[in-house]
Amino acid sequence: MQALEKRRGDDDVAARAQDPATLGERMTGKTCAGTLVTGTGADGEPRRTYLYHVADNERCMREYGHQAVVLQTALNPVVALELLAEGVWSGAGVLGPEAFDAAPFLDLLADYGEPHAVEERDAA
Repeated sequence: MQALEKRRGDDDVAARAQDPATLGERMTGKTCAGTLVTGTGADGEPRRTYLYHVADNERCMREYGHQAVVLQTALNPVVALELLAEGVWSGAGVLGPEAFDAAPFLDLLADYGEPHAVEERDAA
């Protein structure tokens, strides 16, 4: 019963909230998408690396007509498909993005005007 009441409450909130698709032109600021990778470096030592991309919402709205988070979500599969279509990435079977060399992917993101950044973090 409590779960049903909570769902009704959530539906009420959603019904009163603004449509996110209408907010983009009024949003300012930047969004950061990144991942912290931990493991062992080529030298056998522990390594922590933060790989990230920052997108400015006003620029994304001006250049693409979509919010920054939409760009960050949509561009990655486009770049991956381009690498597959050109044969830069290839293989047999079901392979995730981590099975491929990251450098061509990151280079192509930069070619699209969306460069990444890398921060080495203290592994201790």
